Amino acid sequence: MTEPVSKPIRVLIVDDDAMVRAGLSMILGGVGDLEIVAEAGDGSEVPPLVAEHRPDVVLMDIRMPGVDGLTATEALRATSSPPEVVVLTTFHADAQVLRALRAGAAGFLLKDIAPGDLVQAIRKVAAGEPILSPAVTRQLITHVSDGGAGERTDRARKLLARLSEREREVALAVGQGRSNAEIARELYMSVPTVKAHVSRILTKLDLNNRVQVALLVYDANG
Repeated sequence: MTEPVSKPIRVLIVDDDAMVRAGLSMILGGVGDLEIVAEAGDGSEVPPLVAEHRPDVVLMDIRMPGVDGLTATEALRATSSPPEVVVLTTFHADAQVLRALRAGAAGFLLKDIAPGDLVQAIRKVAAGEPILSPAVTRQLITHVSDGGAGERTDRARKLLARLSEREREVALAVGQGRSNAEIARELYMSVPTVKAHVSRILTKLDLNNRVQVALLVYDANG
């Protein structure tokens, strides 16, 4: 019996630098389980390209002269069944990167990332895993001041209060960067039960992914 062939991960590349787009296409184009479905040079081109090509992952430059990556990310994540967004940047700690993560981006990558690490990151995001470590998240929050910290703390605490005690324990573990398997071991539950709790947390709090849960936990801690 022939094994079913899994569909390639469909990728949209968005960057205003043609050389960067060419480099990314060259790196990713030779990977068997990835497919470059389209390229864009500005955020304004993203919605129609996403509607036409239905990518699984969008590699999004954060700084573009027309519609920037932050605006494009916020617009995408507000739609139904949006693709995962990975922000491309040259900065470790940047206010726009943090805002993109708050808007629902699954993580960010530095543009000088090694090709193999880039491929693995895309695979992880396509599988529903965030690519942002808790240490990097803390660095962003600590070093980037984008205002409204007090309001965010109050809002985060009110949102977390909607959760059951068990759900709050799972949310805290997600904020600490624990995997589902690690959470299961620490809280003495099965992995499917952890997944169910995470799904309920995302639904109750109207969040897109685990990165946003982690950010909410950090905000609540003030």
